[in-house]
Amino acid sequence: AYTRWAGLSAYVLHGQMEIDNNLVENAVRPLAIGRKNYLFAGSHNAAEMTAAMYSFMASCKKNNINEFEWLKDVFERIQSINHKSLYQLLPSNWQEYRPT
Repeated sequence: AYTRWAGLSAYVLHGQMEIDNNLVENAVRPLAIGRKNYLFAGSHNAAEMTAAMYSFMASCKKNNINEFEWLKDVFERIQSINHKSLYQLLPSNWQEYRPT
């Protein structure tokens, strides 16, 4: 430990550094649990669709979007939207192109 003391005590010198990585571990845990659960989705296609929906929901959370409102709007608009405009339904673009 003595040879690594500078790295071990770096958090004391920088106020923005945490002593542990619990925040990161807690943020990643749902992804790891989901990844394990995808093994039992029934088929490879079902696992891919589950992973895709999980990614969409995580993108909604990242962009501070209500997942239910986003999904409801996507289901209502997806049949009538041009395939070249599907990017508008992505959570990162949804607020900008959302009909008022």
